[in-house]
Amino acid sequence: MHHTTTRITGSEFGASISIDTTFVLFFLAIEYGRAVRFFSLDGILMGTTMLMVLALPYFLPSARLKPTFSNWIAGRTAIALLGMFVGACFSRSVGTILPETARFLPLVALIAVSAVSCYIQFYSLMKLRPVK
Repeated sequence: MHHTTTRITGSEFGASISIDTTFVLFFLAIEYGRAVRFFSLDGILMGTTMLMVLALPYFLPSARLKPTFSNWIAGRTAIALLGMFVGACFSRSVGTILPETARFLPLVALIAVSAVSCYIQFYSLMKLRPVK
């Protein structure tokens, strides 16, 4: 019996190392920066969720070589901080530059991106891999 390992190319569906969770992290950070008071219960819960989305996707199975954890977490932290800054700016602009109804756009985008990311992660974990 021979065991062969095939490399998954970047063009295959679900082959990238957590690109989709990076979008979820960015929109979650926008929502955090937009709506959360830092020492409230929803701030603590959303902050804990953001920390999990920040670190845990590193441990998802992937056929690609992973960067070192410190480099990977530094990049994701920068994305989260940028998202929180964008969310704070977005919060300030609602009602003055943007209409009041635009207040919920980051949450709608977060829900949509999370659904797509969930589908991609489940597909990549559950797809059949035939033995050659």
